[in-house]
Amino acid sequence: MPGGLMVVPLLLGTTLNTIDQMHIPFVMDILKALGAPETEEGYYEFLQIGGFSQELFKDSALVLIALFLFCVGSQMNLKIGGKALKKGALITTSKYLGGLSVGMAYGFFFDPWSGILGLSTLAIVAGMTNSNSGMYAALTGQYGNRPDVGGLSILAINDGPFLTLVSLGIIGTAFPVISFIAVLLPIGIGMILGNLDPKIREFLAPGETITIPFFAFSLGAGMNLADFFNPAVLAGGLVIAVFTFVISSILGILAFKFFKEKSYIGPIAEASTAGNATATPAAVASAASVAVGSGAMTAAEYEVIQNIVPIATAQISISTITTSLLCPLGVILIDRYQRKRGIIGNREDLGIKNEKNREETKREAN
Repeated sequence: MPGGLMVVPLLLGTTLNTIDQMHIPFVMDILKALGAPETEEGYYEFLQIGGFSQELFKDSALVLIALFLFCVGSQMNLKIGGKALKKGALITTSKYLGGLSVGMAYGFFFDPWSGILGLSTLAIVAGMTNSNSGMYAALTGQYGNRPDVGGLSILAINDGPFLTLVSLGIIGTAFPVISFIAVLLPIGIGMILGNLDPKIREFLAPGETITIPFFAFSLGAGMNLADFFNPAVLAGGLVIAVFTFVISSILGILAFKFFKEKSYIGPIAEASTAGNATATPAAVASAASVAVGSGAMTAAEYEVIQNIVPIATAQISISTITTSLLCPLGVILIDRYQRKRGIIGNREDLGIKNEKNREETKREAN
């Protein structure tokens, strides 16, 4: 399943929470007989039985997302080659500017929080600026060269809520500086530790994946299946997916072309929505709570953000699945196109030394 590490636990948590919210009498009777505590509304729910179970499966999302961001920061290697730095910077910048532009245009023409198809600037920017680093690494590892793969160190900047928070601030949402610090401090500390000691980076590397299914389940445990089966939400997610793939690919290719790069494997491999981007709406809501506490945001504005978190999460999940199918297909097609023109994406010199090899490569591509 594309993006399965994130999407499957998310859907499982959503399914269980949907059943929980149905408040089936015989289920509640069993829970009551076992001594489960009542909820504030007077019901009995198996995801709210207290103890470690509730803390892990229902209430752990923000803590685990913070741990995930800490581990992500530790993998941001500051010692990278010039070519890899160039490619990573070009892809990250073009992808970010594409997501920001679409988000700003949407907020200008429609309600930025509940416009057409239930789309919001939060869902658009989070979906378009966060990319699937694992898939990028796999695709560039097979079809790209070492600078393509090395650019991953720069691309890690868009793993998480940082660019989304910056974008919402540019668009006009009031976040005080302390909100950015509160959300981004785990990334910063992780980055410092990971660059001070390679063993720390190696130790924390598994945290990038181990934490994902757990916070995904917890996020799902706060959602309802109706969020996914709503036709408007489904359509909105597909719109984000198409925008992400098409705009990110085009802008990335144009940036590469302008800076004299011949192979376009990297931009297309990065034209996806990350599975971990589904955690971004919750992280933004957490930053908003800090903004409310400081007086930079009203309670009404905070409530609006809180209300769109489930919808934005569902739409980003749909975009994750869709772009996970589009990106590999796009990379395969561009690789065939380039090979017909004598450009080998996984070679350092990108060329073919003699005419015989060139003809053989064209036949392989065909």
